Amino acid sequence: MNDALIRELQTLLPRCLTHDWVRLGARLVRLLRDQRHSRHHDSILERLLTEVRQSAELRELRRAHVPAITYPDSLPITARKDEIVAAIRDNPVVVIAGETGSGKTTQIPKMCLEAGLGIEAMIGCTQPRRVAALSISRRLAEELAVPWGREVGCKIRFDDRSGPETYVKLMTDGILLAETQGDPLLAEYNALIIDEAHERSLNIDFLLGYLKGLLAQRTDLKLIITSATIDTAAFSRAFDNAPVIEVSGRAFPVEVRYEPLDPDGEERGDETFVDAAVRTAVRLIAESTTGDLLVFLPGEKDIREASDLLEGRLGGAAEVVPLYGRLSAGDQQRVFAPTAVRKIVVATNIAETSLTIPGIRFVIDAGLARLSRYNPRTRTRRLPIEPISQSSANQRKGRAGRVQAGICIRLYSEDDFQARPAHTQPEIQRANLAEVILRMKAFRLGDISTFPFLNPPSPAAISGGYTLLQ
Repeated sequence: MNDALIRELQTLLPRCLTHDWVRLGARLVRLLRDQRHSRHHDSILERLLTEVRQSAELRELRRAHVPAITYPDSLPITARKDEIVAAIRDNPVVVIAGETGSGKTTQIPKMCLEAGLGIEAMIGCTQPRRVAALSISRRLAEELAVPWGREVGCKIRFDDRSGPETYVKLMTDGILLAETQGDPLLAEYNALIIDEAHERSLNIDFLLGYLKGLLAQRTDLKLIITSATIDTAAFSRAFDNAPVIEVSGRAFPVEVRYEPLDPDGEERGDETFVDAAVRTAVRLIAESTTGDLLVFLPGEKDIREASDLLEGRLGGAAEVVPLYGRLSAGDQQRVFAPTAVRKIVVATNIAETSLTIPGIRFVIDAGLARLSRYNPRTRTRRLPIEPISQSSANQRKGRAGRVQAGICIRLYSEDDFQARPAHTQPEIQRANLAEVILRMKAFRLGDISTFPFLNPPSPAAISGGYTLLQ
C-alpha cells in the first residue's frame, strides 16, 4: 500500500467538509483494515484522494464566498449582536429568548455565519411549519442578497432546495428528525438552530433529547435554542446550565383591546366566535383606511365559514386569504403576495409563530385552538377546541407589531386572559404514549424511559403505553 498516498490523505482529511471527513475517513479506515484485496488498494487510495482534494477545495471556496452580512438597525436583536456572536463562539449550547418581532428568527443564522460557522458544514435552522421555513428562507436570502435555493436553502417534505453552495438551510423539525436516520452524526451541520422551541411538539422534544446525546460525541457542533417566551430555565437546565440571552423589546407597539362575547348571547347561539370575528373585521375595515387584518380561528371549518361571510359582506373592498395546515405550499404562500385592496388573512395557529405577513396592522384573536389530546380512559385521541395559553395569546398579539404599530382585539375578557395557563402544555404530556413509543422505535431514539425528555412521562403512563401495545 502506498504510504505517501496514505499520509496525504491523513493530512487532507481534516481540511474537508465535515460530512466528507466522516464518510471518506470511514472508507479509509475500512481500506486499511482490508487484507483480502491488497492489489486494488492503490487504485482505491487514488480515487479516495481525488474525492478528498475536491472536498478540501470546495471547503476553501465556501470560505472565500461567504455572503456579506448586514443587520437591520430597526430590529432589537441587532443591538445584542456582538454578545450573541461571542456566546455562540464560546459555548456549545446557547438559549436565546426574544419577544415576537425582536428579529431572532432571521438574524441568528447570520450571527452564526459571523461566528465562523457554516463553512465546514451547514447551519441548519428548524421551524415547526413548512410555511414558516419557506418564507424565512426567502427572507434570509433577500437580506443576504443571494439567490434563494443556493447560499440559503430550504427543505420541506418532497422538495429540497439546497446544495453544495448552501450555507444556511431552513427545514421543518420533522425533516431534521428524519435526517438522523441516514446521518446519525448530523455531519451535514456544524450549527443547529431549534427555533420556536417553546412550542414543545413531540418533534422538538425528540430533537432536543437526541441532540443532548449527540453533543457529547461532536464537540464541534453548536446548538442554539430559541424561544419566544421567557420560560428558558428548563432549556438551560437540560443542557448543563447553558447561557441564556434575553432580547427584550419590539420594533413597534401593539395596543390590546378586550371585546368579550356576550355570554348570554353565546349561550343562546345568537352570536358565535366566528360571527364576532367577522363583525369585528368588517368594523375595522370600515373605521380605518390602511393596514391589513389577521384573524385567528381554531379550525379549518371556522376559517371557511368566516371567509364566506367576509366575502359576502365586504365584496371587493378586501381580499380574504385563508391559511391553515392542509393547504398546499402554493396556496399558503398567497398570504405574502401583494394585493390591490386591503387583505384579511383568516388563519389557525399556523400563523402564530415565525411569520411576518406584510402589512398586518390589526389582529383579531378568538383565543381558541385545536389541540391534540389522548384520553387514556377511552383510549381515543381527540382534537378539542380549547382556550390558548397566555404565551400563545402574546404570540398572536405580536403579529400586529412586526412592520408598524398595531392593534390586537381579543374576543375574550382580560380576567379570562389572566386566568389562563402561562404556557401551552407540552405535547408529550397529552399524547398517546403507545404512539410515542412506536415513533421512537421507528426513529431509533432508544427507550422512552431513559430518553432525556425535558418533561419525562411518568412510569405509570409509560407502563400504560406498553400495555396498550400488547
